[in-house]
Order: sequence, then C-alpha cells, then structure tokens
Amino acid sequence: MEEGGGRRSPRERYPDLPDGNADTIPRSPAPLSPDPLTTLSGQVLDRRYRVGSRLGEGGMSYVYRAEEIETGRIVALKILLPRLSRDPASVERLRREATIAMRLDHPNVCPILRLGETPERLIYLVMPFLEGEPLSEHESRRGPFSAAEGVPLLIQMCHGLQHAHELLIIHRDLKPENVMLVPLPAEKLGAPQEFRAVVMDFGLAKERRAGSELAKLTATGIVLGTPEFMSPEQIRGKPLDGRSDVYALGVLAFELFTGRLPFPGKSAQETMIARLRGQPLKLREVRPDFPPKVEAVITRALAMDPGERYGSMTELALAFEAAHSPGLLGRIFRR
Repeated sequence: MEEGGGRRSPRERYPDLPDGNADTIPRSPAPLSPDPLTTLSGQVLDRRYRVGSRLGEGGMSYVYRAEEIETGRIVALKILLPRLSRDPASVERLRREATIAMRLDHPNVCPILRLGETPERLIYLVMPFLEGEPLSEHESRRGPFSAAEGVPLLIQMCHGLQHAHELLIIHRDLKPENVMLVPLPAEKLGAPQEFRAVVMDFGLAKERRAGSELAKLTATGIVLGTPEFMSPEQIRGKPLDGRSDVYALGVLAFELFTGRLPFPGKSAQETMIARLRGQPLKLREVRPDFPPKVEAVITRALAMDPGERYGSMTELALAFEAAHSPGLLGRIFRR
C-alpha cells in the first residue's frame, strides 16, 4: 500500500518479481475458452444453491453470492479450482480443516457452514453471506487508519481469534484480505460509520511451493500462509500456537496504521529473511503523531521470540484497551 494511498499490487510492491515466460507467448494467441467457474451466475449448483453474482476470486477459488433453495437463505459459495480436487492430499486437508472451522461460533469470525461436492467433483464451501467489504479494500480506498478508528477493530479481531484458539484452531493466514468489515446501523444521524470486524478463512491457508531462496528457510519448501504476515516460527516450519496469530495481527496492525509493512523488502523472500534477522521498523518513525502506548503494544506483538509476545489474544486485547483508554482501565492494565 502506498503511504496514504491505495494498496499496491504484488508487481508494484515487489518490482523484481520475474515476468514469467513472456518471450514464449505467441504473437497471435488463439482465444482462450472461458473458465466455466467464472460463468456460474444463474445456474443451480448441486441442486441446492441458486448461484447469483460473482463476488471475487483468488488463487484457489471463486466466490459467489447464492440462495439456498430449500430455505431461501443468502449465503456465500467458495468454489474451489478443479486442480485442487485432483490432489487427494489437498482435498483431505481441506476436509479436515473445514470440519474444524464448522465449530466456530462468534460474531467476529466467519464459520464454514458446509463442505460440499458435486457429481462432477467440484468442491465448494458454504459460508454466511456478509454485507461489507474486505479490510484490504477499505484500506486502499481511504488510506491508513487513526488509532481511534483502528484499535476497536483490532480488539474485535482479538476476541474472534481468542474464540478460535480456545477451540485449538490457529488461523495461520491472517491478513487484511481475510478480514471483512460489516457496517453497523448508525446509532444517530450523522454519527461516524462503525464496523464489525469478521475474521475469515480459518484453517484455509493457501499452500504454495517456495522459491529456492525461501525453500532454504523451510523444512519442505512448501509455504502455508502469506509470506508478508507470517511469524518467524511459521517461516521456519516450526509447530505453531496462538502466538503466531498474535504476530500476524501485529503485522496487520502496523500496516493498518501506516500503509506499510514493518519489514521492508523488494520481494516476499527478502521480507521473510528480514523478519528472521532484523528488527521491525518503528511505527512512529513512519507516523510520528501516532500514540506511543499503542505503538508499544504492536512492537511487543512483533517480538521475534514467541515467549516475548502476548501469551493470548485476550492479553493482546486488554493491552490495546489499556493503551487506548485514558481512564481506570488504562491505569489497571498499563504495562
């Protein structure tokens, strides 16, 4: 994300990324057949869902608004790419983690309602439909948040993630794209718009093959998660607990308030290596007007050693509240 501006594309954020086999593309390529997953609007999926408009797409799926025919309920359908269904290991992992995510029940997390498969072996996930927009899009449109705007959202995320951690569910891929902002009804005319933060995609960290430089940092060369937001122990392929999500939320918070990542680099690999060898940027060096007590909370969340971070999302939420509240709560919980 540009400072004070819109979110940059991966190409703009990492200008040294290779362009692929551009010189091998024919000068007059034959027109490609449309991906059937992009044209599901108006169809009935699995005799259960009347598919509506396409809401978005990513590296592993297309997302559609849909109506559940039997109940009339509006849901979101995540249609997984066919290549995923051809990999038995990926399908088994998805089934296992989707089953776990069905146990989530909290206003600040989005559960999976159902995992389905059509006779054509098309795998899809059913989730509640949320009226709102991803935090990443909101950031891109309006720029970095003030502490007054952002801290309440971070506290909500902490509460949702604590609920997941109590069920032994670690997110592993926390980032602005995986947080939905749902507008709340205005309490009075002209009041500032408030939002409910909803953490999405539990247990669905994307699997990707690491590059040669990054593969040296992992046991398998497989990366689960998004490199820019991964904790040092996740980069190293170590066992994870809730403190890994604490770290990722610290990265998310830093970007929320500055429009920048705490570990600069020209590539995802460089940012990951910097995370293992150096210290993050000082938030107030980027934004001198920012409250120092809130900066201190984020800095502790970004500690390289998990033992030096907050031990739980509840502790992190209390720290944010204390740093942001000048009254009795702040005096009680101030560190």
